[in-house]
Amino acid sequence: MNLKPIISALCSVFFLGVAQSNAQTIRPLKGDTVKIWPKSEWNGVVGRPYKQHIPVQITVHHEGGKLLGLNDDAKQRLKNIQTWGMGPDRKWADVPYHLLIAPDGTVYQGRDPLTVGETNTEYDPTGHLLVCFLGNYNQQKLDEKLLKVLTNLLADQCIKYGISPTKISTHKDHSKQTTCPGEDIYSYFKSGYIVDEVTKQQGVRSKGG
Repeated sequence: MNLKPIISALCSVFFLGVAQSNAQTIRPLKGDTVKIWPKSEWNGVVGRPYKQHIPVQITVHHEGGKLLGLNDDAKQRLKNIQTWGMGPDRKWADVPYHLLIAPDGTVYQGRDPLTVGETNTEYDPTGHLLVCFLGNYNQQKLDEKLLKVLTNLLADQCIKYGISPTKISTHKDHSKQTTCPGEDIYSYFKSGYIVDEVTKQQGVRSKGG
């Protein structure tokens, strides 16, 4: 009996099943409202191997360096952060944050969300999805567009990772060594606006609105 046709058919079924499974695994989440530009957009390099995790909460930061205006080069600023972070001063695995927001509202991918972020302060960012504004929000202010980008992005990530909006916080909520993410951004957390708005968005999306 010639078994080759049978073996060939079984192999085809097996590899088709693996391919379908992988496609389901990497399929983008439908309903994302904020486009996230890949590392290639800002000429980022692949990060080094580091601890893995699954995000269970979201922590918002700001870069906290020099002011960054609409006419400034946000991509170069992000590239500079990665170069500094991976260099001899810090020896980090990658840019420390997972998602970064430019002053014009563009969102860039930083390190792999399934890789633990890194910080200069004492808190352990394991389990934290780190979202960072480029610039200094002790001096800069969120406009209406940036606030909308932030709440939409947070809602997207909460849905993607099954995170409750009540698990959204800021860097200074976890560290006594910082004023990050700056007084302007923090004011929206202190008032409860961010958690309330993300909760509302989740409710609307769950109803198909």
